[in-house]
Amino acid sequence: MKAIAALLLACISLSAYSSQYNAIEIANNFQIPWGVEFVNEKQAIVNEKNGTVSLLDITSGNKQILFKVPDVDSHGQGGLLDVALAPNSDVKHPILFFTYSKSTPKGTTVALATAKLQNNKLEGWKDVFVADAITSTGRHFGSRIAFVDDKVYFSIGDRGVRDNGQDLQTHAGSIIRLNLDGSTPTDNPFKKNKGKPEIWSYGHRNPQGLFYDKSTKQLWSIEHGPSGGDEINLIKKGANYGWAKVSHGKEYWGPIAVGEATSLPKMNDPKLVYIPSIAPSNMVIYRGSHYPSLKGKILAGALKLAHINVVIIKDGKLTESSRLMGELGERIRDITISPDGYLYFSTDSGKLFKLEEK
Repeated sequence: MKAIAALLLACISLSAYSSQYNAIEIANNFQIPWGVEFVNEKQAIVNEKNGTVSLLDITSGNKQILFKVPDVDSHGQGGLLDVALAPNSDVKHPILFFTYSKSTPKGTTVALATAKLQNNKLEGWKDVFVADAITSTGRHFGSRIAFVDDKVYFSIGDRGVRDNGQDLQTHAGSIIRLNLDGSTPTDNPFKKNKGKPEIWSYGHRNPQGLFYDKSTKQLWSIEHGPSGGDEINLIKKGANYGWAKVSHGKEYWGPIAVGEATSLPKMNDPKLVYIPSIAPSNMVIYRGSHYPSLKGKILAGALKLAHINVVIIKDGKLTESSRLMGELGERIRDITISPDGYLYFSTDSGKLFKLEEK
């Protein structure tokens, strides 16, 4: 009875904030809107998994198709993935960065591309980096983008090959750091004789969330574990996050631990582990003023458990505190913050919502 009471109390606690907020539907009829990025307070770029880039007017809900990305392999978990506005971008002609799963004659990999939004057209599309992460699987592409000062970071999953996580000779299972033109910064941690020089951190399984918190100057990632063992990690230069030697998860086919241990020397432990898995998508840290109860907290989308996961950061420790929007029953694919500080989220059913207080 005590165990049941404790479980009920935990469920009540985790849903405590849900009654404070409404989800206002802004637009629909997208084909899995994987990435959403505002270019101004009224317009957002929406990436659809099938390779379509659209410009959405959030005041009317009208969308305009801008571009169809060539060479997109959208089978399995692949497709057109994240989109992010370049730092210090021209307001009238913003430069955007994109990640997508790129089809090649040898298989599928992950590419980083740029283009300029000009006169309501997406122009000058070009790949600035094509990862050495080719496999024949449709799994574990990552991939989210973050900017730290004048550098671009983006995540790549292990591409369904566990050994890639500990192999510095592949970009798979890592977070990449580049100059904005796609070249390699000279202060990256690995040189060519030790690994791929573009790698910033490694030992990742499938990081689908990446966010730089300017207030604390910290880079955070959230990634899928196997059956159980999703992780939130604080990303450090040259750090090894353990996959697949280290994991808190089990095999999908049975209750057998994955890896050698849940912690090993010289490998960075996660700041938060989810057991059971929530199947995380993107994450943000909210620093605005429109949602006082969410200020300073991590908000992460959950696919399998269909909610927004709220996490408290205190004294370097993370604690799951609440679950929002579970009543929608929607797989939360992306969470983004508008220039005027409002939270928006997209769902796999093709919708975009705005979070509002009741």
